[in-house]
Amino acid sequence: MKNEVIISILFMLYLAGCQIDKDDNVIIDIKEPAQSLSIFGEDILSTPLYERDMAISPQFDEIIYTLGDYKQNRRCLVAMKYKNGNWSKPEILNISGTYHDIEPFFSHDGNRLYFASDRPIFGDTTRNDYNIWYSDRNDGLWSEPVALDTIINTKQNEYFPSLSLNGNLYFTSVRENGIGREDIFISKFVDGKYLSPSPLSSEINTISYEFNAFISLEEDYIIFSSFGREDGFGGGDLYISVKDAEGNWAQARNLGSKINSDKLDYCPFVDAESHNFYFTSERISGSRNKLETIEDLKNSGNSIENGFGNIYRVSFNELNINVK
Repeated sequence: MKNEVIISILFMLYLAGCQIDKDDNVIIDIKEPAQSLSIFGEDILSTPLYERDMAISPQFDEIIYTLGDYKQNRRCLVAMKYKNGNWSKPEILNISGTYHDIEPFFSHDGNRLYFASDRPIFGDTTRNDYNIWYSDRNDGLWSEPVALDTIINTKQNEYFPSLSLNGNLYFTSVRENGIGREDIFISKFVDGKYLSPSPLSSEINTISYEFNAFISLEEDYIIFSSFGREDGFGGGDLYISVKDAEGNWAQARNLGSKINSDKLDYCPFVDAESHNFYFTSERISGSRNKLETIEDLKNSGNSIENGFGNIYRVSFNELNINVK
């Protein structure tokens, strides 16, 4: 009997140890294709707080995304790192936490991080517009951010950097040479310098709002959000345009009700290796049944799909894209 008690205690201690290990190790799979549309990293990465705009390093060893409070009064860049077979818990980047830092994008070697921030720029402490910055990876940490020069960063807002393999920069802004209320621009990278940005063609930009564009490595397709179009489902939808054989953009099409909701859907990211498509949505789940108690209201407000942003994932094949 005594031995049985000892064995029982040891077994319980073993189970407790397993539970501690399980809690310390974050389980997220980014390499397998998604089977269906689902919340990414539920209760770990996607929570009742506001998560948006995610990027995965080319080495599959780091996930960086934007985390904000419920009303996005505070927003910062948060990272999860893969080491020794496990993902770390999310932590605020060493370069973030003071200003509004959003919309990360890795360079194609993974050693430079581009992002948008409202931190003071060019020594002007009165500036709080959003501009595009970059930081280089040094000994596992990110270096002091550097702003792109004035050919990119103006006193208007510049958002959501995305780079093709040849270094061309796509971003969102409002400029005198734009087409609509907010447009997607390209700045070509030639001889180590960015050229004056120009808006993408009317197949993509309209008189309404176009923003947050992800460009493919070969610049053969672009996914972006738009608000105010007749074929929209609600608060802003994801669209795609594919280049034809002559290198011209085709008329952008709505990604449809499989992807878009009646809420804001935006911040696209495609992992070309796993063929997964990620995006942010403010969609709400749950019933509209009568609330019986205050606790019911609290539970609804503190649920993951409470109307604040979450990151969703679906197989890229679900987009039905035919790239030449």
